Amino acid sequence: MSWRYAYLTHYRNNDKNMADQTTGRQLQRILHYSVTPCRPLLGLRRNECALYDVDCDEVYPRLYIGDVESARNKQYLRLIGITHVLNTAEGTRFGQVDTGHSYYRDMSGVRYMGFPLVDQPSTDISRYFYIASKFIENGINSGGKVLVHCMMGMSRSATCVLAYLMIARKMSAAEAIRTVRMHRDIRPNEGFLQQLADLDNELKRDRLYY
Repeated sequence: MSWRYAYLTHYRNNDKNMADQTTGRQLQRILHYSVTPCRPLLGLRRNECALYDVDCDEVYPRLYIGDVESARNKQYLRLIGITHVLNTAEGTRFGQVDTGHSYYRDMSGVRYMGFPLVDQPSTDISRYFYIASKFIENGINSGGKVLVHCMMGMSRSATCVLAYLMIARKMSAAEAIRTVRMHRDIRPNEGFLQQLADLDNELKRDRLYY
């Protein structure tokens, strides 16, 4: 093999690898063009949402994304059978939700986890991707139902659910976004989308070896 051939092969492979890299901009486009279908308000679940004044959707079997009112309405949580609550906006600052372990003390069997995140592009949400994934997977595998929420159920909670689908369910970032968007309108901020793109690239690299 000549040095010229080796040189060209090396850079062609690098170009291909670069082309295969997921970017935050790509995920923004997928998010923009993946429209949540308009669904008729039939069946108990959507009527219950209206009745209890909550915004909550099952986006994957036994996995829900909801808003602050969903998390605070214990009667509603009991009704739909939630056993695990992941608060991705824990705290008392503006835009955060001040629930905690003590809030669910009177709901026997409910497990709680909270992340003190703010919905800013500069927030490092990726540090919680694997922790969130393990918590969600444990809840589902135990036969329970998991609510992941933030203030509006669009950015922080959606990002953690997308990471779970990528890590535990082996979806690509694009597949995860399309899966969730079939059931709920989500809008992770641009910083979170870039962190999901980085996770997607990391997982693709890791899975090349298996």
